[in-house]
Formats: sequence, C-alpha cells, structure tokens
Amino acid sequence: MFRRFCQNKIILLTCVAVMAFSLPACDDGPEETEVEIVRIGSTENRSNEPRCLTPVAGGIDVIGDDQLSVDMTQKDDGYLYVKNSGANDDIKIQISCDDSVTYTYIIPKGDSVIPLSLGDGTYSIIAYEGMGEPGLYATKFSDTIDVTMPDPFLPFLYPNCYVQFDINSAVVALGKDLAEEKKTDIEVIGAVYDYVVKNITYDHERAATVKPDYVPNVDEVLREKKGICFDYAALMAAMLRSQRIPTKLEFGYAGDAYHAWITAYIEDEGWINGVIEFDGVDWTLMDPTFAANAGTKKIKSFIGDGSNYTTKYTY
Repeated sequence: MFRRFCQNKIILLTCVAVMAFSLPACDDGPEETEVEIVRIGSTENRSNEPRCLTPVAGGIDVIGDDQLSVDMTQKDDGYLYVKNSGANDDIKIQISCDDSVTYTYIIPKGDSVIPLSLGDGTYSIIAYEGMGEPGLYATKFSDTIDVTMPDPFLPFLYPNCYVQFDINSAVVALGKDLAEEKKTDIEVIGAVYDYVVKNITYDHERAATVKPDYVPNVDEVLREKKGICFDYAALMAAMLRSQRIPTKLEFGYAGDAYHAWITAYIEDEGWINGVIEFDGVDWTLMDPTFAANAGTKKIKSFIGDGSNYTTKYTY
C-alpha cells in the first residue's frame, strides 16, 4: 500500500546539482534476491566475464501514489527505484543523509534509479511537483529511511541514473574485450582508460548547448566517438562497474570549472582518487577528459594529486 505525506505544502525549491535521469528498461519479472557481489580485486588471472547487477522494484516498501512512487525495498542494496507515470512533467526528488549535502534529481517519465551514494545512515526523501511557475513546487510526499548496506560498494557497482548499462550494452562487451587476459583490476583500469582517452574526442558543440537534464547514452557516445566530461566519466564507469570494479562518478570543480571525473576502488589500495598513471610511487587523478585533450606537462601539473579538484556530488 502506498503511503502519502505532506500533501499540498507549497514551497519555493532551490535545486542543487539538478540533472535528469532515466534508466534503460530492465528485464521484466526478476524476483527479489539476495545480492552476492563477486570482486576479483588485484589477484592474478582475473576473469573478464562481465557482471551486471540489475535494479528492481521490490514492491514491498513503497511511498507515493500511482502517478509517482519511490520503491525503497532494495534500499540496503544502495538504490531507490522511482516510477513516474503522471501528467506533470516537472517532478523533482531531493535526498540527503544525516543532514549532509542535498542531492536534487529531475525525474523523467518512466522508471529511474537513484543511487544511495552517501552510504549507511538515515536518508530524507522528498518529492516535489511543479506548480506551473518557475521555482514554485508543492511537496508531494516525504519519508525517512534507515539504510545499512551489507556491501558499501553496492552503489558503485549497480547501474543508476547517470551510469546506465546492462548486460546487452555495447560498452559492456567492449569492457570485456579490453579486460581480456588482464591479470589485475589495475590492468583493466589502465586498458579502459587508454581506450577512452585515445578514441573519444571532446564535443565542443555539445558542451556549448548541453541542457541541465542531459544524461549520457554511453553506447551512443561509443558509436559517435565524442562527448563531454560527463560522457567520458560515465563511459568509463559503466565499463569498470561491469568488470566488478567499484567506480564513483563524481561532479565538482576542477579549478573554477564544473566538471565530472571518476574514482576507482582497487583491492589492497582502496579508493584511488587518481589513476591517470602510476609511476611506481604516485597516482595521478583519473580525469579522462583532460587526458584525452591535453597531454601537456601543464595540464598534468594541474591534475597533479587532485588538490585542484573539489568533489561536491558522487553517484
């Protein structure tokens, strides 16, 4: 049964990091099952067989109504499953965890997945609908949930609103090819990174015209061989996640520019906030956009140890 909260409360909503999202349709009818994560880590002779986790609507713990609902059944797997079939095209959902930074999502029609990327804790969920005037919204419903994940890497292994892929995606097949005969996760990351920076060019036209609700279609980026920073980061994240390597898609500032990049997890090393190259001593930041477009000493110096980067949102 749906639970409804805070109907018709009118507020002026200030949106933070607003981006739209959608998720390719998942297979119909999967039963709720316990998620078993198998990561190979840095052990030798790793398998290159992809593993694509599939978000599902569990249907047990749901808030909202028939037009907009948030399924929280799989919250401990690190995501919320949203369904939007209403007539209102202006829907937003805000989430925060333990009074942390607030994430605001534009909700498209259809099914979508919001990652619980802030980890364990008490999450606040508020859904808003536009009232026909810019910036004016009514609270549709709200709730709080306690999240305890059996595996903290789950939000960074599942596909979600910004990193969209499934077992049939071309990027997953490419990731499998690039990981062939690679013995460690580090080698896989290097192969994926090298492919992206050598084969994807920066799309200046898209950068100049991109809208706030833009979300990459990673297979399309792969076909066109061009994209913006968001495309580069989502493409790498999809391939690495499908190879069981936890990968964060991060938004923030590179100097004064709003930017996207990734951070990957390597067994025995932890979260590597920089993986452009490893010289035997130091890692440098994994920023595929900069690396693909300027291999100069100046740009590498700017990337450096990541001190010029400020992360605001992680997905």
